[in-house]
Amino acid sequence: MKRQHGVALITVLLVVALVTVVCAGLIARQQLAIRSSANQLHVRQAMQYALGGEALAQAILVRDLRQGDPRTPIDHLGEAWARPVSNFPLDDGGLLSVRIEDPSGRFNLNSVVRQAQVNEPALRQFRRLLLRLQIEAPYADRLVDWVDTDQEPSGANGAEDNQYLLGQPPYRAANRSISDLSELRLVLGMSEVDYRKLLPFVSALPEGADLNVNTAGAMVLSTLSDSLDPEGAALLVAARGDSGYRSLDAFLAQPALAGMGLEAEGLAVGSQFFLVTSEVRLAGRRQVLVSTLQRGSDGKVRVISRDLGQSGLPPEPIKEPQS
Repeated sequence: MKRQHGVALITVLLVVALVTVVCAGLIARQQLAIRSSANQLHVRQAMQYALGGEALAQAILVRDLRQGDPRTPIDHLGEAWARPVSNFPLDDGGLLSVRIEDPSGRFNLNSVVRQAQVNEPALRQFRRLLLRLQIEAPYADRLVDWVDTDQEPSGANGAEDNQYLLGQPPYRAANRSISDLSELRLVLGMSEVDYRKLLPFVSALPEGADLNVNTAGAMVLSTLSDSLDPEGAALLVAARGDSGYRSLDAFLAQPALAGMGLEAEGLAVGSQFFLVTSEVRLAGRRQVLVSTLQRGSDGKVRVISRDLGQSGLPPEPIKEPQS
């Protein structure tokens, strides 16, 4: 009888142990599900806050356009959109930061090909940029081949599919416009060092986007002519002051450009495209949304792309080499 009682007690203990293990597993799984749901909620909250930052930038750009003539906008770094936007506090100690930049103040990589033909003035600009940055590799012809639609190498240093297919791993030339600056890293022979040098001074916009002389830096402006060095271009930056050049004629009439024979083609004093970086910090998480906006003369600002894979910080500008 005592032996039977002992067996029954052991059975009860085993059942209790089994139930305890099962309950512990259920509790752990429930806690994991709660944490997963909280993570998803915070991710969605952060994304909505980031989209709110994008909407704020749209409103700022619309208001800026209404202050002048929508058909001939003048955009410069003294305007409200170019100033740092105050950080906005969020729930749970979160923070929203918004920054608006003008990519039209950088060299547009897609401008080397226009209407399926090589754009020689833009190609010369890119060659000068490489020279100013002390980059010796022949990336100019290779960039043309990356963007154009044919399979004929441009010049002695061009590269089409026949060269890219020899790589490890093999791949093909894009033969279309660059949609993201990271594509530049795929151009034949492009090193990480050269890519980092170029990154602060280039953009990837539609081929028809003009260079805004009111937001371009001295390095980019110096590519307009062989006779214009970064020091001379710095005088052009200083001359535009806080209100920018009101017209291209005012820019071309600057003493620093005297005798260079520059033309207005490819230049502008306003911009259509803007980059908006919305950075959200919430519940120990960080969400960055980089939006490319196009502002039309109809007063509407449209989102043409969104990127969730950026760092949120602009590339560190390198020191411009002294001539």
